[in-house]
Amino acid sequence: MVDTVSQFEHVVSVCRALYMDKLKDYGASWRIMRPESITDQILIKANRIRSIEVKGESKVNEGIRGEFIAIVNYGIIGLIQLSLGYAQSVDITNEEAAELYDRYMAETKELMFAKNHDYDEAWRCMRVSSYTDIILTKLYRTKKIEEHNGATLVSEGVDSNYKDMINYAVFALIKLEDEG
Repeated sequence: MVDTVSQFEHVVSVCRALYMDKLKDYGASWRIMRPESITDQILIKANRIRSIEVKGESKVNEGIRGEFIAIVNYGIIGLIQLSLGYAQSVDITNEEAAELYDRYMAETKELMFAKNHDYDEAWRCMRVSSYTDIILTKLYRTKKIEEHNGATLVSEGVDSNYKDMINYAVFALIKLEDEG
């Protein structure tokens, strides 16, 4: 039997390692980004994934795996920015940025475990391209919520959409490893 928890933890450790390496290179330079800019950054990544899936090739020697990792990490950054607000300059240490990553990833994992229980691991039957389409749909929903200054009538907020995008990107990374 496949162990979703260990697979999820493994993929998240890969994403976190890249996040930490980028903190060493740039610090928490992303602190100046408004949440809308983070949403657009995730949109760029998801659009590239879909473009490669549709065209069947990439002219830049980088596949979709790195883009899914970026969606995970930008999603966590988005959650941090929603919580703290954006700053005019880097205002947190790398250690604080790591603690925030871990806090929001823990929340996101708990959501995944709850949904995975209720949906009985239905994600395992899905195609990676479906994760891409769902992430893109969640992005367009997020952009609409942002246009309405976060107000919704019956829908979940931006934070819930970020968490769902992160989880679908993690599922894609697990599937890519299984297929690889």
